[in-house]
Amino acid sequence: VQLVEFGGGLVQTGGSVRLSCEVSGGPLDSLTMGWFRQAPGKEREGVAYWRKVASNPFYNYFVEGRFTISRDAAKNTLYLQMDNLKPEDTAIYYCAATRYLLYGSGGYDREKYGYWGRGTQVTVSS
Repeated sequence: VQLVEFGGGLVQTGGSVRLSCEVSGGPLDSLTMGWFRQAPGKEREGVAYWRKVASNPFYNYFVEGRFTISRDAAKNTLYLQMDNLKPEDTAIYYCAATRYLLYGSGGYDREKYGYWGRGTQVTVSS
């Protein structure tokens, strides 16, 4: 499975960015997909994930209500719409995948994912 992220950039506080993750090597529906981020000097943390065969995604508390995951099975692409961005959202954002079915906090555990993209930088200016 190969993952490639697109869509990062510089945005002002309160602005929006949409990230894309193009998936190859397997159908999107066969994978649990996650978005992670890593800010300078900090651990990589789980932002949101979409468990395979599930009908809805899950969000970590610090992005709930601001970020939205969506999928396009025809394009085999995962999206992360990020609205009302804050300076603390500045980070490299990574797309990740696993063939396993994850539950609860396991979906935010980077150790559970075996496939990773290279990441895309999102910078939110104050």
